[in-house]
Amino acid sequence: MKEFLTACPRNCYSTCSFRVLVDGNIITKILPFKGNLATPEGPCIKGLSYIERTHSAERIIFPLIRGKNGKFHKIGISEALGLAAETLASIKEEFGPQSILWYRGSGMSGLTNEIGTAFWKQFGGATTTYGNLCWPAGLEAVRLTLGTVKHNVPWDIENANTIIIWGKNPAQTNIQEIAFISRARDNGSRVIVIDPLRTPTADKSDILISPRPGTDGALALAAAKILIDEDMIDKNFIEKYVSGFDEFKKSLRISPSDAEIITGIPQLEIARFARTIGSGGNVTFLPGYGLQRYSNGGQTVRSILSLAIITGNIGKKGSGFNYANLQSYIFDEPKEPLSYYPEGEKEKPFRRSVSMARLGKDMLEAKMPELKAIWVERANPMLQSPDSNSVRKAFSGLKFRLVVEQFMTDTASAADLILPAKDIFEQSDIIGSYWSPYVQFKPKIIDSPGEVMPESEIYFHLARRLDFKADEKQIPSPGNDNIEKWIEERIKGYSALTLEDLKKGPVIAPGLQEIAYDDFIFKTPSGKIELFSAEAVERWGISPLPVFVPLDEESQNEKFPLLFLSPNAGNRIHSQFGNLKIIRDNTDSPGVSISASDAISRGISAGDQVRIFNDTGETISKAIVSGRIPPGVVVLPNGIWLNEGGGGNFMIPGKETDIGFGSAFHGNRVEIEKI
Repeated sequence: MKEFLTACPRNCYSTCSFRVLVDGNIITKILPFKGNLATPEGPCIKGLSYIERTHSAERIIFPLIRGKNGKFHKIGISEALGLAAETLASIKEEFGPQSILWYRGSGMSGLTNEIGTAFWKQFGGATTTYGNLCWPAGLEAVRLTLGTVKHNVPWDIENANTIIIWGKNPAQTNIQEIAFISRARDNGSRVIVIDPLRTPTADKSDILISPRPGTDGALALAAAKILIDEDMIDKNFIEKYVSGFDEFKKSLRISPSDAEIITGIPQLEIARFARTIGSGGNVTFLPGYGLQRYSNGGQTVRSILSLAIITGNIGKKGSGFNYANLQSYIFDEPKEPLSYYPEGEKEKPFRRSVSMARLGKDMLEAKMPELKAIWVERANPMLQSPDSNSVRKAFSGLKFRLVVEQFMTDTASAADLILPAKDIFEQSDIIGSYWSPYVQFKPKIIDSPGEVMPESEIYFHLARRLDFKADEKQIPSPGNDNIEKWIEERIKGYSALTLEDLKKGPVIAPGLQEIAYDDFIFKTPSGKIELFSAEAVERWGISPLPVFVPLDEESQNEKFPLLFLSPNAGNRIHSQFGNLKIIRDNTDSPGVSISASDAISRGISAGDQVRIFNDTGETISKAIVSGRIPPGVVVLPNGIWLNEGGGGNFMIPGKETDIGFGSAFHGNRVEIEKI
């Protein structure tokens, strides 16, 4: 029996460190590692499920090709790589490299993902994607305001006197943070949850405020007006470090009574909330990513951030705006939010990119050349991209679809050729976190089963078949020793980081500010916090000030009376993990949740099969009648596979957020009926 220290590379806040016990080539146990102060209690059920995920009988461990009968059959890895190389080269020669879409997601983070970029550059380019499905409107909102995106270390939450969890459900999606929140509460901190849904996190709060979905910006700006009118702001902080306060003050036209009409929250409750912030000592704001997955998402985040600014809760212990902490994201995207922008001519050979939010539409409209092929890795766009009907149509029109995947996802099932993807224990890598301050080494622990090949090796062999010039600094030779040499060379520019130290355990990111902005340096044009941002106008065409903008979808109220939300599910990371037995055994079967009053008025009972629909599309699922859902809202979590009754993205049009090229998943309107 051997023991290894590793870390989880999934698209998740926590990036947990954990110990792994191995017997031969089998993972037998996963245990906590207390040396990571952000995750000392070990991983969640998803992390524990890696034992099953790694050794699952359903895992794809040999290449699969679609036959003329439409069914997949196994082929050898050499034949599969030869077919891939030949087909890609043929399409490139006939239609040009931009006729191939290289689509990569965030299913597995790591430094080695850069090897794919090196391959496609040598290929002569490809069409790529811009934007992101997860969080860019909020990233851009913070960047416009504070200049960089960072926050205090997670354990600083224990120093807060008041914690405001706004549109986030860490009891399910960031359980390590809940431990710090609980200790703060034991120390006397007040915990306020703002969420339209009664989440498990709300159950742990002192106060729950439930605004109508998409109206959080109005609530924040009304609270800001009360704070200013009642002189509960930090004037000294504002004078020293804030630009645009006078303009911001003059722009606040949403009164508490106006906000009551917009949000559904009584004005007295809004006033109590504002006064809690103003008299709450050190206040830590914990905003979630769902807030900015609306058409008004960027302005919503700017509005909430303004509350932390005017009360001086930036740059000191127990305070701050904990949206994302990119201080340890020194390798992986996004090094900064601007990395999500479209590729320009200066970025040759990647001269063209399509919007992740409008994937299907942009694929269908691509001309000169038209798209003829797609390569998908670390992603499941057939399920996770908005406007699923357009995505399906775009996929079906391609000559060649290659997917690198571990399981038969909805996207893999649409492929012509599937190459098996590595598991987290099968190749060394380095990862950062967007919540904790650590850079971590993820070692190779076991050998891959079957003919599974790490993506870096797939690219190496394809490069050889395509007669690319060999360059070990760009695309290393097969073998984990070569990968570690490549990693060591890659991190030489970071004097505080060595592979030797990283192998011993998590390393604090070089230059970390434990208390973000405690030097009060803000990398904005003015050098101050910018409540008034000229760049917001120039780059995005929005107001330079945080303002409330009603949702675009309000015009559909009569035809489709229900607001549709698709939050993350607690025991999944988007579409990952839900296929595993340990997850299914510990999770209620998925379905669409609806309030009792909306269910009764439609003759719907719990367990009924229902149709959820609008003009964009429809899906069929099981009805869940829940007291946690307010009237006028229906909820179908994202990431549920179609064969489980998922498919919420069929009803979500491909539309970008107001800033950042995010995707406006939430706030669309639907109707629901029993079938």
